[in-house]
Amino acid sequence: MAPDEPDLRPGGRRFAALVAGVAAAALVLRYVVLVVGTRDTLGPLRATARYFSEFSVLSGGLVALTAGLAATASQRPLARLLARPAARAGVGLYSVVTGGAYFLVLRHLWRPRGLQWWAEAGLHYAVPIFYLVWWTCSLGHGQLQRRHVLLWLLVPLAHLVWTIALGVQAGECPYPFLDVGALGVAAVARNALLVLGVFAAGGLAALRVDRAFARREGPIRPRVAASR
Repeated sequence: MAPDEPDLRPGGRRFAALVAGVAAAALVLRYVVLVVGTRDTLGPLRATARYFSEFSVLSGGLVALTAGLAATASQRPLARLLARPAARAGVGLYSVVTGGAYFLVLRHLWRPRGLQWWAEAGLHYAVPIFYLVWWTCSLGHGQLQRRHVLLWLLVPLAHLVWTIALGVQAGECPYPFLDVGALGVAAVARNALLVLGVFAAGGLAALRVDRAFARREGPIRPRVAASR
């Protein structure tokens, strides 16, 4: 194991496999529903581009990748990177904020039905809940620091820039509150700062939760092979 990787509690790898499976299933279903539902309007290429432009897909993909690598105990460079406590916490932050934003704001803008409802519920509800339970119950805690909150903002910041630029260039924006054509630059800038503020607040909350668990249970120490 990497020296900065917290060990998993008993059953943690099996739980990680379950989390990865749920995330992968939700992502596949979301893609199929989108491509089939828009084949007469967007077409497969534009539908695929829209799919990979959604932050929920990015966060869901990170959940599937992080949990999947944890389940397989991979020692590849990417696996070691995503096994860092800050990386695992950041993935949880992105997933939980995605689910919360969908529940509080985006779900009121439309009424998905059938398979579409299952895809949205899986990606925005099941995936964040499963990952959050895995992070809180299956991992050691106590290694997060305040500087990690700033690092966690880099991914949503990059996605905000990409989404706004895509909306300006392509004339369509997946998120109404980031649509420069409809709202103007000033309003979109305020909304973008608000989004970053939500992620920052969520990051501080994650830090407090991590420290609370560390005080109650103590961080799990990486196993060290006994010397002969």
